[in-house]
Amino acid sequence: MYQTLELTRDNRVATVSLNRPDVRNAFNETTIAELTQVFSVLGADEGVRVIVLAANGPAFCAGADLNWMKKMADYSHQENLADAAQLASMLHTIYTCPKPVVAKVQGDCYAGGMGLVAACDMVVAVDTANFCLSEVKLGLIPATISPYVIKAMGENAARRYFLTAERFDAAEAKRIGFAHEVVSADALDAKLAELVKVLSNNSPNAVRQAKVLVREVGGREISAALIAATVEDIAQIRASQQGREGVRSFLEKRKPDWLL
Repeated sequence: MYQTLELTRDNRVATVSLNRPDVRNAFNETTIAELTQVFSVLGADEGVRVIVLAANGPAFCAGADLNWMKKMADYSHQENLADAAQLASMLHTIYTCPKPVVAKVQGDCYAGGMGLVAACDMVVAVDTANFCLSEVKLGLIPATISPYVIKAMGENAARRYFLTAERFDAAEAKRIGFAHEVVSADALDAKLAELVKVLSNNSPNAVRQAKVLVREVGGREISAALIAATVEDIAQIRASQQGREGVRSFLEKRKPDWLL
């Protein structure tokens, strides 16, 4: 079905794997189109509770494919705008996906690959993975991925790694907040399964709304307007079907209906 991806389903969990191990899962225009499409479809699928973004082979993602970059070297300004807009659309589709998205980083993650990871909600990385924002070495800047990477690692860390293009390890990725969990290779699947189980057991509606809440509240001044918006948010979800069911099931000491 996909040329550059592998899609698998296990009950309510969908795993989207970058599947170009021969080029270290570097992405091109086909990968971008396929990722946009698959996350749109899975985001609308009521049977999916969690999406895992993974990769096949030793590397997670080396960034942009070299052959694709060669073609871009001859693009006009308008062609570059259109090409960058497709990448931006893909990242935004992952970032705004209504389902929780967990990145499973089993190997090195460079340049645009860091944008893919930063667009996810949670990041579990193997302790041997290395990370790098290498764009300035090529005379470029990580512009399209920057909104997501800066949110993930913070402005202070971005100021260093955007400018130096230094490679840093998984421990540093966790220290700066880019990775949530760093584990050994033999513990990677178990840690991922642990997170996926927790996410799958929560109210799908509440998880979807919680994602929106983080996006809408993060970084904003605590103003009267923001307080009013959060008051409206809690009032609405308390009155929702899953909100009522969750409270009732807790009080009645039984499982909520979304677990049945």
